[in-house]
Amino acid sequence: MSESKSLNSTSQPMADKIQRLHRLAFLLDNSISIPGTKLRFGLDPILGLLGIAGGSGDVVGGAVGAYIVYQAAQMGLPKDVVWQMVVNILLDSLVGIVPGIGDFLDFTWKANTRNMALVDHHLTVSSTPKKGNPLFVVGITLLTVLIVLGCAFLTLLLIKTIFQL
Repeated sequence: MSESKSLNSTSQPMADKIQRLHRLAFLLDNSISIPGTKLRFGLDPILGLLGIAGGSGDVVGGAVGAYIVYQAAQMGLPKDVVWQMVVNILLDSLVGIVPGIGDFLDFTWKANTRNMALVDHHLTVSSTPKKGNPLFVVGITLLTVLIVLGCAFLTLLLIKTIFQL
């Protein structure tokens, strides 16, 4: 597994942080298996289904995904990698507000697993972890939070339009 390669080239506190982020991504994307199949899903699609009325589940899932992006930016991953992670969360959050399609995407896209694969790949390629630019970390965090909140607003607008409230 690429996780072990990346963990070998980092300090123990960094390795612990990466392991916690992997557990979080696993919980959100792959922690539940469907008996008799190889299919797995996590809490993210369940949150999306439970919060279907107001999109609150997708907001919670997006917020946790934003935390993973924040941690990656703080670890000093290159800006293009962090932007790719933001796009993954954006796609998951934006499409997540569309009933049916969003639920299907939650089961298949697995943005958090994709983002952790990007973290692993970068840490395998780059042997020296560095500290992220504080301004970039704050900026990317604010942008990701705005994306998640914007998705919540779009969900409410969609519901209002559908039900003529």
